[in-house]
Amino acid sequence: MGTPEPEHTITSCHSGRAAALWVPEGHSGKSQKVPESRPLNLAQVPYVGASARQVEHVLSLLRGRPGKMVDLGSGDGRIVLAAHRCGLRPAVGYELNPWLVGLSRLHAWRAGCAGSVCYLREDLWKVSLRDCQNVSVFLAPSVLPLLEDKLLAELPAGARVVSGRFPLPTWQPVAVIGEGLDRVWAYDVNMDVHHARPAATSCPILPTPGPGSALAPSLPNSQAG
Repeated sequence: MGTPEPEHTITSCHSGRAAALWVPEGHSGKSQKVPESRPLNLAQVPYVGASARQVEHVLSLLRGRPGKMVDLGSGDGRIVLAAHRCGLRPAVGYELNPWLVGLSRLHAWRAGCAGSVCYLREDLWKVSLRDCQNVSVFLAPSVLPLLEDKLLAELPAGARVVSGRFPLPTWQPVAVIGEGLDRVWAYDVNMDVHHARPAATSCPILPTPGPGSALAPSLPNSQAG
């Protein structure tokens, strides 16, 4: 009876720093502890769904690019679903929280895309990114330095990373769009990034898409952030 209640301990998919995470018995067969070295803090970084404007900004920086698109910490799946609808395929979401994975699959089913998008319950730190050309992240500043190391070690040259709400701490963006919490930064992985030098000599601030923009498809009402 000393095990914490899982519904109170699993509060988010996003990453931070924490000693342990308890996984519900109904999903793993038994309660298990994540090692202390795992950079997770579910209570400190509560899940907050991306707004429609944030989704639109992400897609405006990825639209038309070839290759696999992944969302690390995909929450309720709205970015993955929107990415698939605008032609970014395959589109995959990696999410640790089992309830959010289920919600993502429900949204995809309701949108008629259940067989076209993929949501996997995976630890983002264990997922290989070596075949990914497009990556989106909405994570806490505390884990972004660690994420930079993973992206640098695994992503192929030519890949693009889009970070929402907070920028990557040491990479130089090639484009920025939006204001305040809706701001999104784009980074291209190339030899300059791999050698810790700025990826571009200038960083354009793109105009924010106006109402009715075709940059992103509309989301189902159930997915409004």
